[in-house]
Amino acid sequence: MELNIALLAGDGIGPEVIDQAVKVSNAVAKKYNHEINWTPALTGAAAIDAVGEPYPDETHDVCVAADAVLFGAIGHPRFDNDPSAKVRPEQGLLKMRQKLGLFANVRPTFTFPSLIDKSPLKRERIEGTDLVFLRELTSGVYFGERGRKDDNNTAFDTMTYTREEIQRLAKKGFELAMTRTKKLCCVDKANVLESSRLWRETVQAMEKDYPEVTVSYEFVDAVAMRLVQWPSDYDVLITENLFGDILTDEASVISGSMGLMPSASVGTDNKLYEPIHGSYPQAAGKDIANPLATILSAAMMFEDFGLTDEAKAVRDVVNKSLAEKIVTEDLADGAKSYKTSEVGDWLAENI
Repeated sequence: MELNIALLAGDGIGPEVIDQAVKVSNAVAKKYNHEINWTPALTGAAAIDAVGEPYPDETHDVCVAADAVLFGAIGHPRFDNDPSAKVRPEQGLLKMRQKLGLFANVRPTFTFPSLIDKSPLKRERIEGTDLVFLRELTSGVYFGERGRKDDNNTAFDTMTYTREEIQRLAKKGFELAMTRTKKLCCVDKANVLESSRLWRETVQAMEKDYPEVTVSYEFVDAVAMRLVQWPSDYDVLITENLFGDILTDEASVISGSMGLMPSASVGTDNKLYEPIHGSYPQAAGKDIANPLATILSAAMMFEDFGLTDEAKAVRDVVNKSLAEKIVTEDLADGAKSYKTSEVGDWLAENI
């Protein structure tokens, strides 16, 4: 198979971890007789510095023309510390999601046998955890009307959802649940928010189309609590943009490191794969960042292309590296640690 992949390294540690994902993907392609054509493009602070825009039209054209996008990270502290900045890297991320129609963020959370005791939660609470969040990605409060009034002393952000936006996300949730344990949880705040009441009634109306799926409805604060008490009780969870942003970061630490979890953002026509961690600017250029989340994101990409053996090969070699302690300093526990590039080399060789 020939794959055309847009490569958006982005900011901070993005270029370093993306390099390792490319190494491993190329090793997979060589082993299984595929050809991957990589097309780099600018985004985030790197794009602002080059052309003044965090998601340039040229980058969008590259993404649209590709079969998929492999993305690193966006963000730089010089923008974080400047409240008056008119253009920010994160605006590029929101624009990219919206222009590519990436309305569903797929965020798995699972544990690794060799790292079970690195989690901040007790072993008996997290063993068997294997859940997936589907977070709505292109609407809600991040895209609603916002502004200031009363001489800038009052600020407002508006959360707006349409029934259609909820239906398309929920449909993916129901379909995913059918491939797993047929359990679906709709996360909302329907006791307070009108938008959440629309979420709940929309999902309830869809239940009849998926009679085999058992659906539960839980308030977001209850889910936040239960994620650290009984995460293995969940399977597929669907929720709106802001709730999903917060809950998926909470869930990510169950595995023991944010540097381990992959994700996908999908729409009708386009798919993007990225690690869940940020740009981690403090580590940029030091060759110490954990590349495994980005490499596992590439495995998700292979899976979605129907290349299940290839995806399994990546996951297997990642598990082998963890078991044999070929890891970066965040997982080394004071023992010998490996550079980002060394981990990538080891994984590629072992493919």
